Amino acid sequence: MNHNTPLPPLSPRPLRHLSEVHRRVLTAAQLKAHGVSSAEVNEQCRPGGPWQQLLPSVYVLHPGPPTSEERLHAVLMFAARERTAGVPVQPGAEEPHRPAYAEAMITGLAALTLHGFSATPPLTALDTFDVLVPRMRRLRSTGSARIVRTPAMPTPQQVTGVPVAPVPRALADAVSELTDAGAVRRLLTEAVRGRHCEPASVVRELNQAKLLSRPYVVDAVESLIAEGRAISEDRLYRMVYEYGLPDPVWNVDLRLPGGPHLGGLDAYWPEQAVAVELDTRAPRQGHRQDDDALWSEYARKREHLERLGITVVHLTPKKLRDAMEQQATVVRTALMASADRDPAAYVVVLPR
Repeated sequence: MNHNTPLPPLSPRPLRHLSEVHRRVLTAAQLKAHGVSSAEVNEQCRPGGPWQQLLPSVYVLHPGPPTSEERLHAVLMFAARERTAGVPVQPGAEEPHRPAYAEAMITGLAALTLHGFSATPPLTALDTFDVLVPRMRRLRSTGSARIVRTPAMPTPQQVTGVPVAPVPRALADAVSELTDAGAVRRLLTEAVRGRHCEPASVVRELNQAKLLSRPYVVDAVESLIAEGRAISEDRLYRMVYEYGLPDPVWNVDLRLPGGPHLGGLDAYWPEQAVAVELDTRAPRQGHRQDDDALWSEYARKREHLERLGITVVHLTPKKLRDAMEQQATVVRTALMASADRDPAAYVVVLPR
């Protein structure tokens, strides 16, 4: 191609290239790029006219009630940075079926519904949709768009072509608007039972949102952590049996004969002196010092046990969920390596 050849002049782009929903919902800038003047837009949106304005500078190109999909895209168009404001679009210059919504994503209850939660209302029952934007954006909540600001935007997940906040962030934004303790508990429980995320990631987001000062949120978090531990213990049982590991003794306390308590373990193989401990800790009530103290307790126990010749394998819920086979290999390797170590000190094993 001769790079000195002048480009053809820009021209309005016909609407037929767009996918169905994006033919129906367009911004003022996009309409202008398609050759529709402001006067024509106003005429089309007159009372009883064929179009209607959903949000400032966002229009739906039919007279009937907008669908949930149209409302979602309208909120995103309103909140997203406009990339083509005032500039006609060249044919083929943008992907017709999936527009880029720069610096905007759906969060809160609508995001959880899109993620497949059953404890959230259907989109048709939501009067407003929460949309996450960078803190410095100059936007105000209006109509069906509630603006939620953040200093650091998470990486969105695409759900049916809509950019959606990850579950932990969407949960925190939803909980911030809820005062019903039962509703909060149901959401947090479904997040863990439905394997959408681990408890620690939820608690971290709630902590960052300064929501752990609310008693009903703290109560729900306590249930969440207990729920997460039960699920992790079940995965640990499955790992042992599905990958053919020898039977351990489960949920035990160790003591030195006539001596001090050494700590509780989730699984222990006495003959090989190998222990497994699940790390299900999460920050409570926003006090990082408590979390640091708990981690120090984990570390002290591990060091003490290893000085006695006991190998401690530390597993997190995330590792068990995402890489169970790999964790089974780690435990099996520790069991096999016991033959090459000096015998461990004798300890008393008690049920926990």
